[in-house]
Amino acid sequence: MTSPTISSPLPTSPNRSAGIGPQRKHALLFLTGLWLVIFFSALFAPPLLDDADATHANAARHMVTTGDMVTLTVNGIRYLEKAPLPYWLDAISFRIFGFNTFAAHLPQAIGVLLLALLGYHWSFRTWGARTAFYTGLGILTSIGVFLFTRVYIPEVLLSLFLAGALYCMMRALDEGNRSSKFYAYGIWVALALGVLTKGLVVLVFFGGTAIVYLALTGGYRQWRALKPFSGLALFLLIAAPWHILAGLRNTGGMNGHGFFWFYFVNEHFLRFLGKRYPKDYNKLPGYLFWSLHLVWLFPWSLFAPVAVIQAWRKRGRFNAPDAASRSALLLGIYAWLVLVFFSISTNQEYYTFPAYLAMLALMAAALNRAELRYEEDANLRRWIVVAHGIFAVIGVAAAIALGYGLWSSRALPFVPDIGELLAHRGVGDYTLSMSHFFDLTGPSFAALRLPAALAAITLAFGPAIAWLLRSRQRHLASTTAIALTSTVFLVAAHIALIRFAPMLSSSSFADRIIELENDHAVGTDSKIMLYGDQSYGSSIAFYLGRMVYLVDGRSTSMLFGSTFPDAPPIFLTGEDLVHQWGTGTRKILFVPLEKRDDVDRLLGNNKIVLKEASGKALFTDRPLDR
Repeated sequence: MTSPTISSPLPTSPNRSAGIGPQRKHALLFLTGLWLVIFFSALFAPPLLDDADATHANAARHMVTTGDMVTLTVNGIRYLEKAPLPYWLDAISFRIFGFNTFAAHLPQAIGVLLLALLGYHWSFRTWGARTAFYTGLGILTSIGVFLFTRVYIPEVLLSLFLAGALYCMMRALDEGNRSSKFYAYGIWVALALGVLTKGLVVLVFFGGTAIVYLALTGGYRQWRALKPFSGLALFLLIAAPWHILAGLRNTGGMNGHGFFWFYFVNEHFLRFLGKRYPKDYNKLPGYLFWSLHLVWLFPWSLFAPVAVIQAWRKRGRFNAPDAASRSALLLGIYAWLVLVFFSISTNQEYYTFPAYLAMLALMAAALNRAELRYEEDANLRRWIVVAHGIFAVIGVAAAIALGYGLWSSRALPFVPDIGELLAHRGVGDYTLSMSHFFDLTGPSFAALRLPAALAAITLAFGPAIAWLLRSRQRHLASTTAIALTSTVFLVAAHIALIRFAPMLSSSSFADRIIELENDHAVGTDSKIMLYGDQSYGSSIAFYLGRMVYLVDGRSTSMLFGSTFPDAPPIFLTGEDLVHQWGTGTRKILFVPLEKRDDVDRLLGNNKIVLKEASGKALFTDRPLDR
């Protein structure tokens, strides 16, 4: 069932239009515009970041340069812990657009758009035009969706395929649907693509959700509609070949183990139990794991109490025949399964990303229903007012804090390299994705004046405008104002991320090497070396497009692959560095901030600085050739 439509994306009268959403073409145009502003425009800068971002891009680059689409390789070493589909997509993008930041992040940005469109379509069929519009707004303007797509990780693709499989299951079980067979096979295709994106966890989430949902609703009686036998054959036809080939081509690693042990046992079961080898993942404390979702889903998490109240009122009605009740039950089961699973397992902040669409759709539906009953339901109205009040208080407080920072730093000079001004506290040893947030200092604020001013103005006025529109019962306009406020804030956040680029990426060091080679100041046969784990400077290897030797870097993602007999000899010890330094071909050594003291102890003053930025340095062992 769909709601009536109007020709404008915003209502022209306050009360009569409650529950009426924009026409599909206008809504989709508006949502696509938000995606262009928030996600597509962010594809060009900053450069690829060190650690996972450039590491994954390196694996895709290797596919393009070697033609090997089976074995993932980073810096010449097998990288067997990841499923291949994200890298295949990146390899295609590199083939079309070249080896650059835009091409590396394009598949992920497209994944966000498709996720928003899927959320819109699902909600449109279930709850109507306005809820569909709100769902799309939530996906595109939530802090977590933006934050966790700044680095190339597979969570957005995983979310897309899982949600797609669940939606296809709903449609396949629709007895009046003439295309039920198409949707039934769509389940298995989506699951196969999901397994090729993230592994067996896809089957856990889908299977667990489906079993509970079918048991509660009695849908198990329609099991034949899901085409379990022919569908399973289709699933294996898509998902099995890569796994088989990867297993056959990657044998004889550490202790005789190969791909099958490392990928299935180590990366799935032992990771869940916190016993993965090597152990390089932290686990969020329980209170942070749960409470941070208020941040990841902000500003839409402000309406979570409205959703909880309405869910409590509808308890016991999960087997109602209407599509709205069934979708709410399915999405609720799915979201809780993902959240509970990762509350038990080792985790990082972005692991629960697959639950975002479900939670945002449920909150969008609840907000729309609350708007329809705004006048007669005092309890819901009170919680909506509270949500706007909190949003306004947060906005004013943030605007004041940002304004104070702007005023106090007015006399400080702009410093392009913000990394020189950070505290470098190493909270969580930087294994948690948000650790660098704690490095901010007062002087570093001078480098963030533009994004800070933009955010301050937006947060000072945006929440107040949304509240004013809500008080006049212009509900669609009010909710759209919230989305636009978040949009401008996210644009400001992206500008801030660009300012952090010298610290988070080492691409400028690769640029320096290329510049020296072009000037014939160093030879193209120079031996490029990195002190420490490759994640410290993975962007150097990507932008140079060549192998980098690692000094004391046989660790983390490089460890298991280095045990294969055909692994190239890229690993050096500190003693090797000392013996080779100044002999043979020129040596160029990249040193991250964390390893500066170690290198100073080894080499002393016997090194020439080629570049320094954000505490990182590029040294060579002899004077330049010119």
